[in-house]
Amino acid sequence: MIFNEDSRVKIPAILHLTRLGYEYLSLKDADWDEDTNIFKDIFKSSIQKINPEISSADIDRLYQDIGLDLENEDIGKAFFDKIVNRSGNKLIDFENFSNNAFHVVTELPYKNGEDNFRPDIITLINGMPLVFIEVKRPNNRNGVLDERKRINTRFQNKKFRKFVNLTQFMIFSNNMEYDDNEIEPWQGAFYASPSYNKPIFNYFREDIGFNLLQVLKPLDEEVEAFVLKDTNYPSIKNSEEYKTNKSPDTPTNKIITSLLSKERLNFILQYAFAYVKETTGLQKHMMRYPQFFATKAIEAHLDKGHKKGIIWHTQGSGKTALAYYNTHFLTDYFQRKSVIPKFYFIVDRLDLLTQARDEFTARGLKVHTVSSKDEFVADLKKNTAINNDKGQREITVVNIHKFKDEPEVSKETDYNINIQRVYFLDEVHRSYNPKGSFLANLEQSDKNAIKIGLTGTPLIGENLSSKALFGNYIHKYYYNKSIADGYTLKLIREEIETEYKILLKKALDSIDVIKGDMDKKVAYAHPSFVAPMLEYIVKDLELFRQRNADASTGGMVICDSSEQAREMYKIFNALQTTEENEEDIAMAAEPESEYLKIQKDSYKVQTAALILYDSGSKDELEKWRDDFKAGKIDILFVYNMLLTGFDAKRLKKIYLGRIIKAHNLLQALTRVNRTYKNYRFGYVVDFADISKEFDKTNKAYFDELQEALGDEMESYSNLFMSREEMETTILEIKEKLADFDLKNSAIFSRQISQIQDHATMLQIRKALDDARSLYNIIRLVGEYELLDKIDFRKLNTLRIETENCLALMNAKKALETNEEIGNLLNIALEDVLFMFKKVGEKELVLADDLKDLLKKTREALGNNFDPKDPEWVSLYEELRRLFEDKNLNEVTRDEMERNMTSLTEIHEKIKELNRKNDLLKDKYQGDTKYARVQKRLVEAGKSSKLKTIIIEALQHIKEETDLAVLNRQDSLNNEHYFGQLVARLVFQEFSKQKVSMDVETVEFIKNIIVEEYLNEYYGRSA
Repeated sequence: MIFNEDSRVKIPAILHLTRLGYEYLSLKDADWDEDTNIFKDIFKSSIQKINPEISSADIDRLYQDIGLDLENEDIGKAFFDKIVNRSGNKLIDFENFSNNAFHVVTELPYKNGEDNFRPDIITLINGMPLVFIEVKRPNNRNGVLDERKRINTRFQNKKFRKFVNLTQFMIFSNNMEYDDNEIEPWQGAFYASPSYNKPIFNYFREDIGFNLLQVLKPLDEEVEAFVLKDTNYPSIKNSEEYKTNKSPDTPTNKIITSLLSKERLNFILQYAFAYVKETTGLQKHMMRYPQFFATKAIEAHLDKGHKKGIIWHTQGSGKTALAYYNTHFLTDYFQRKSVIPKFYFIVDRLDLLTQARDEFTARGLKVHTVSSKDEFVADLKKNTAINNDKGQREITVVNIHKFKDEPEVSKETDYNINIQRVYFLDEVHRSYNPKGSFLANLEQSDKNAIKIGLTGTPLIGENLSSKALFGNYIHKYYYNKSIADGYTLKLIREEIETEYKILLKKALDSIDVIKGDMDKKVAYAHPSFVAPMLEYIVKDLELFRQRNADASTGGMVICDSSEQAREMYKIFNALQTTEENEEDIAMAAEPESEYLKIQKDSYKVQTAALILYDSGSKDELEKWRDDFKAGKIDILFVYNMLLTGFDAKRLKKIYLGRIIKAHNLLQALTRVNRTYKNYRFGYVVDFADISKEFDKTNKAYFDELQEALGDEMESYSNLFMSREEMETTILEIKEKLADFDLKNSAIFSRQISQIQDHATMLQIRKALDDARSLYNIIRLVGEYELLDKIDFRKLNTLRIETENCLALMNAKKALETNEEIGNLLNIALEDVLFMFKKVGEKELVLADDLKDLLKKTREALGNNFDPKDPEWVSLYEELRRLFEDKNLNEVTRDEMERNMTSLTEIHEKIKELNRKNDLLKDKYQGDTKYARVQKRLVEAGKSSKLKTIIIEALQHIKEETDLAVLNRQDSLNNEHYFGQLVARLVFQEFSKQKVSMDVETVEFIKNIIVEEYLNEYYGRSA
């Protein structure tokens, strides 16, 4: 039981779902459409129930339409539209949600030909498998990362398109609490929406004030007995570990309650999804938990009769998306009151209007834009809720920049009492003049309007009129939680190197000497100053790309003035032209291979765009911005534009050429805090020495937090990694490695090779990984004296030794215990990056084919439930020998072709063995224990040579033994008693088959059966 994933996580989770009102459905007698995995009989009866007037022919047509929708390359959008459709025939009854049919099944095969996978738990609504759950046992080697890798591979497989389109969301858990220090989701319970590429794992943290335990029913003992018997786990019923994991407070059960309790699921299916047109294609987004709780907080706020309030969610947490989700939710909220809402999103700059418009449009909203006072007054006087003639959901985006200081925008408006105006006001941390500002006049134009302020920074500054205008906070979500949840990154502030400081100072001095004591703004825009600054920036960004082996990252230069930005862009283009000419001359003199040229140029900064309000037309500015997001532009030169609301995940470096004040500084800095690939930080290169201004801004932020948080202040994490944090990290690394020789890698290797505990090895590796990251950070920020506190270069060598030792430890464990059979092959082979001295398309294609075939062979071996089968052992050894003692990084094309032939033979043999084993397992209702027992008896030639006699006897023994284990609480704790029980049943059942049984034979069969049950009970490998 100690290491059993099913008994510790899966079965307790299934039983928890039955407490939430899901009916457990056995697959042994169930019927479903393997083409869609929809349980057709349940589907038909459920659709008839929630659509009383529908005919059988219409149900059949509806089902056929669903089958066609699932064929689309749209991540299930057409199917989702049918799910949430309220007009005509419904797939789900949202008004009376309990009127639907809720079931839970386990190990439902999702298959298309030879390709297949079986999620651990699948929940059905009206027979449709809309959610699945994958679980791992706690402290498993690679946490939920293995599941993420597997789901990435599966969902990229076009043969599984239907199942991706069918699935609304997924849950992944290894039944452990979150480790907030991990950049990757290694442990915990996560949820994700489906993707054809790479699903994003999201945390879920329940908000204070929600008591979901009241929705749980008592566990039905008959249901529990049925589930245990059906899953062939009667032996675990009375174990202490199993009882503990039935608790509603385990991480897996908590996230199941949070997302799959009926009230929550009703909300999620209707309001928590958005199909977003991104540069990479259509993506399905799912509400982050702060957005969910903010929406619920808005609902509660309105229920109390409040008309205004503020959502304080840190930058990068998705405030525009929150407004989008609420246009849907609040539409239904007000329609239940026979009121039609009209939504506005108010910004104070043209670029923010453009960004908001594009984000709402990408999510499918019809967007109406307003850019003048007259347009807005005319809009206020309309008695209709929407401007489009198709009835699409709509939002009006208003840019108030040109008329926000009008003393009077509109007097009180005659409005339709059945229309409710809802204003979402962006960036309300900025100060407004209540007497003369546009926002204050909203109060006069429509006193019934609802005003929801959005901010990513606190309301800092002396003039806090925003608070007076909008009232108190409705919901809050801070930097520390956002960083812990993986939505945003910490920042690292890099000072420019000393020699460049000197160079730039000399440039300034020479300018002053030449032209006299000129205005600093002019001096900073002078070519003599801009040129070396630009040289530093370009070289720094190229070096950053090289260090991270990632040419996809981009940079942004926030210039001192628009004049400096123009000069920088001008010099950049001139340099590019010069370099191209020099390369043409070099190529003519000595031609360079295309491959080497690509390698040489891959990290170069070659393209740029100038983003100023007058640097191009409106369409050109939008195109440059979108091209940067898509990776077509390397670097942006800006002054005031794009400092807020611009979300480009690949933007990982900002070069700060001027001091920015107060909340604008926080807004600008957090352009680089979006998560991207495996980056742990965003980077700010400081030409302007923002430290004093940041300290001042940060103090104001702290003061605001103190007012809002009180005793929770300790949980606040600073934006930047400080020198003190670096020193603390060094001490922690030293402490974790204190017992080992850190100077001699040979001795260190011998020391760690004696460690048997996997968790200890993981701690050592984490310390060494932290050291590698810290080494790069220290060099970047210029705290060079910290490099003397520990030998970072040696630690990197020791890290490689540790990786090798861990791989060997995992391999040995896999060989010794046969637990997770594919693990050795996984570590040694599947993730290998094949390298070639000569790179060609054929080699690369062959390498991919080899890895794909290897993966299928490994999975087929791993799916076998009997690692003691002589045929399986032979195939496993054959696969090991195939790759043994080979340097896979240097494998040749000929070797790969020979390996492909051998692998194909092994793969076909293991497929045939698995086919036979599956037939045998089905004789015992899927119970692998008795399938193994039968094989051992046949191999030993015991009891009978007739399989039919053995099968019939074992079937009866299984039935009686399972009942005895379920009914007798201490049966497996008393091995002697249990052995006597099994021996009596063996003698009895084989005698019925007229098989003569001697004591030795009875003892032999009894021992095999008892061992199987005890292995299951104690979690030992078969």
